[in-house]
Amino acid sequence: MSAEYDTTEFVDTDFQAHKTLGGAALTGTTTAASGGPTHRAPSREDVEVRITDAHKQLAELQRAQEEVQRKRDALAEVRRRQTEFEAGRPEMIAHLTRGLGLLEKAEFTARRDAEQMARTLADFREALRKLQVIDAQSWSQESFDLELTRALTSIENARMEWNSARLKFPVLAGDSGSSPGATAEKPPPPSLTELGLLQLCKLGLGLTLPLAIVALLALGVLAAIWLRGH
Repeated sequence: MSAEYDTTEFVDTDFQAHKTLGGAALTGTTTAASGGPTHRAPSREDVEVRITDAHKQLAELQRAQEEVQRKRDALAEVRRRQTEFEAGRPEMIAHLTRGLGLLEKAEFTARRDAEQMARTLADFREALRKLQVIDAQSWSQESFDLELTRALTSIENARMEWNSARLKFPVLAGDSGSSPGATAEKPPPPSLTELGLLQLCKLGLGLTLPLAIVALLALGVLAAIWLRGH
């Protein structure tokens, strides 16, 4: 049985290649001769048009870059605000919670002190009224002992109210009935560097004078003993 027929066995490949090149050369020559498109140098007008197009493209790119930068800045601001929110919210919650606790405690203490102060004021007014209504001139001889006992009881009750109030309210502790200058702190004595020459001489004389007197007395005793021995 004979092999299949292969059409490529009778094709001259070298001839086909030369034919293709020749056809291309002929076609190019014909195109150039017929005034078809050819590669020529750009004119000045072409360069100007290309420069204008490049400027337009550059301007568009700049506008696009500015828009991207604005978006980036806006996103950065949003991120900063988000960070501030995430950090500030728990911080202020903690501060306000602690502040509420402290102020509620202070308010309770102040309300309690105010109530105690109101009761103390009422007791003071009552004790003062009892003391002011005492009229020793109106006491009779028969009721003298009884009235005196009542007066002393009122005074003692007033003293107890006063001492109790002084322990509760520090504002009353400084009022001891003495003059303002008596409770004032005395200024500290000046140091040796702050004293003048005359003051230093007086101070030195005051310190050495007793020693000098003792030394003179000792010398006198020794002299008297020596003279007695001779």
